[in-house]
Amino acid sequence: MSMPLPRTVLIVTDAWHPQVNGVVRSIERIVEQMEAAGISVKLITPQEFRTLPMPGYSEIRLSLVHKHTVHEKIRAIRPDAIHIATEGPLGLIARKYCVERKLPFSTAYHTQFPEYVRARLPVPLDWSYAFLRWFHGPARYCLVGTPHLQTLLEARGFANVALWTKGVDTTLFHPDKRGPLPYPGPVFLYVGRVAVEKNIEAFLKLDLPGTKLVVGDGPSRKALEQSYPQAVFLGARHGEDLAKHFAGADAFVFPSRTDTFGLVLLEALACGTPVAAFPVTGPIDVIGKAPVGVLDNDLRAAALAALEVPRENCRRYAERFSWEASARQFLDHLPLITG
Repeated sequence: MSMPLPRTVLIVTDAWHPQVNGVVRSIERIVEQMEAAGISVKLITPQEFRTLPMPGYSEIRLSLVHKHTVHEKIRAIRPDAIHIATEGPLGLIARKYCVERKLPFSTAYHTQFPEYVRARLPVPLDWSYAFLRWFHGPARYCLVGTPHLQTLLEARGFANVALWTKGVDTTLFHPDKRGPLPYPGPVFLYVGRVAVEKNIEAFLKLDLPGTKLVVGDGPSRKALEQSYPQAVFLGARHGEDLAKHFAGADAFVFPSRTDTFGLVLLEALACGTPVAAFPVTGPIDVIGKAPVGVLDNDLRAAALAALEVPRENCRRYAERFSWEASARQFLDHLPLITG
């Protein structure tokens, strides 16, 4: 490590169980790595407070809590370092605590929030990015998942962006989990939230042979099931069950144009399943020109071409990404509170 390890780290996050997404999984894995290194990790999450569902997105719970309650929790924890993972109510309260006391902290930019908002509401991108510059500006570091996203944010006026790449559990997600799925092949798989910002219709509209399989849940699921009855919607899957679907698919189709990384890309590759995606932020950095998938603005062409990618290439490539290396990057950009 380039700096001393903290004894106690506090992570404040509005994204937590029962949500199932890359943000939650990334935090879980980093916590595991830090605890394995002997670091005590404390979390402040919505599970501790009364919450209400976010309008239009009931899976996300917004905490109803007074700032003094959160501030008291932070004081009681007495952390050596603070990381604010999200821009929600808890993140805003923790940010205020740190700014008022001139405490160093780090933040993370997990999702392309302005593009997500614009997919639902007519909010100008400039307004959303102005809010994000305000939110992340006081942080010592704003952590992002890919060099491409780092460049994009710097072009938007962010001056404190640092790289924090993600990892993958190569034991759980493994080609050995591959077996026949009970659907006509080839099987084209999507895994993730079933929501408008994920651009899933770009996948469901494709004229492809075999079966389109959707694993995940979200606010758009019911409408999409009705509009695309030929696709198979399985809902959320976890652990070994999820790994078997990743490994059993013939290609993984990632239609999102707004994800900042796409942890599911690595999970698919670790299972030996090639990827088809648009050449945008996330796939550009995770896959790039590696011979493990096909990036094309013609998603149908990419999906069909991905069937020809050798599965052994995918597994070898995924083995380069580890949560241990991700945790080292995280800690290297976690400023210590002194005094």
